[in-house]
Order: sequence, then C-alpha cells, then structure tokens
Amino acid sequence: MFSYRHAFHAGNHADVLKHAIVVQLLDYLTRKDKPFWYVDTQAGAGLYSLEHAYAQKNAEFETGIGPLWESEEELPAMLEAYLEQVDELNPDGELNRYPGSPWLAWQMLREADRLRLFELHPTEIQVLRDNFRGAGRRVMLYDADGFEGLKAILPPPPRRALVLIDPAYEDKNDYARTVRAVQDGLQRFATGMYAVWYPQVQRREAIQLPEQLKRLPVKSWVHAALTVKSPVPGGLGLHGSGMFVINPPWTLKADLEAALPKLVELLGQDDGASYTLESLDN
Repeated sequence: MFSYRHAFHAGNHADVLKHAIVVQLLDYLTRKDKPFWYVDTQAGAGLYSLEHAYAQKNAEFETGIGPLWESEEELPAMLEAYLEQVDELNPDGELNRYPGSPWLAWQMLREADRLRLFELHPTEIQVLRDNFRGAGRRVMLYDADGFEGLKAILPPPPRRALVLIDPAYEDKNDYARTVRAVQDGLQRFATGMYAVWYPQVQRREAIQLPEQLKRLPVKSWVHAALTVKSPVPGGLGLHGSGMFVINPPWTLKADLEAALPKLVELLGQDDGASYTLESLDN
C-alpha cells in the first residue's frame, strides 16, 4: 500500500503537464482579491532534490523538465510561467531542486490564502512536515486519507478553492475513489475548481476515468492529455498522462492550445507522441 514514492519520478513528463496546469489555475485564482484554499488530497513530500539517489535512479526529469529548462527558444506563456516557478527554487541556474504541487502553491499563495495538504504515506508525511516546518497556520498538514479528508473541509470558508486529486493509482480502486471524491466534492462545493491527474497506462480503469468525469453534471471542463511515446509491448510503464479540470478558468483551453504542441515537440520520445485537448462550456 505504501510502496509509491514520488521522488523517483520528480520532474518527469507527467509532472510537467500537471504542474504547468496547476500554475495556471493558481495564477487565475490569485487575480481576484478574495482569498482561496489550495487542497491537495495526495500531497507527497512537496519538494524534491534532483540530486538525491531516488531522482537519479531513473533520471526521469531528464526527459521531463530537462528539455524545457535547457530550451533556448521562447516558449508558450503557459510553459514560461511554469518555468518561472521552478526557477524560484534554482536561483543559480542549475536544475537541482523540483517543486511538487504543494510547493508551487506555497510559492504562489498570498497571505490570506491557505493550504490544506493530505498525505497518508508514513515517510512522505514526515518529509512534508520537514519541508513546511515554520510555515505557520496558513498550512495545515493531515496524516490522513485525502479522499476521506475532503468530506470534512468542503466547502471551504472563503467559498473559493482549487482541489487537486492525484493519487498514484497503484491500487486500481483509486480510479473509482477519484470519481466518487469529485462527485461528493461537487455536492458539497459545486463552484470549486477540481483538477484530476491520471496516468496513461494500458489499464481499462485509466482509459475509462476521463470518460466517467465527462459524464458528471457540471457546466464546464477541460481535458488535456500528453502522450510521450507508444505503449510498450506487454502493457507496462507510463506512456503519458492527463489532467481533467472541472470549473476551469476560461483562459485555460487557449493556453493549452499553445502549450501542448510544444510539449509534444520537446518531450515526445517516438512517433507515438501526441496530445488530446477537449472541453465543455455551457
């Protein structure tokens, strides 16, 4: 149950897609004076060293954040904004540290905004505590199941929030739990912004997840997926990932229309590289 450690995958292509979108969602929310909450149901450690043996084992960041970091061309605004947040952790110009979603939120949130972070892994929650030591009452950490924890904190007092749901999906039940968590969240807090990350793997549940989310009774959503390579024979391994955003900013689709082709160009590993971009706006 507790085998997954994101440090092995920090900064990979899936992180690039997820975090580029998270930065856009946070930026949109900070444009209004009203405070909001950032809620992460599976926060992980929050901050990662790319020099650590975990990250170095497969060096997945070299085919993820690496090509963007090293690019000398002007990138689409969405990707530039994401790189600016990574720059904050690497002021000397060397890519040594990588921010997880909670750390991106911490960098971008204002004094009146709040972080609510859930993490059930016994080692990860301790690292998360260490990384946020001294952060004060703006950040609340919960050694708890984020799927269940959402029920206790929604709706948030300011009635504005971004909820990120991104389990490891090692347990196939996480797919169904993700859909239920979004359904329950919408019943408690229909106007919230919900961002669901999912892996592209050769598993029926992974293929069905975005289709199930499309059927939820909501007014608007954006679905973006980045495939970096063809699935390997035998069905093992991650060949891409997707993000499904409910109640997205009206600007998000246009941002992705510019960013996704560039991500295919920079991160694509073979002829199977492609992207998907769909939306609903009632």
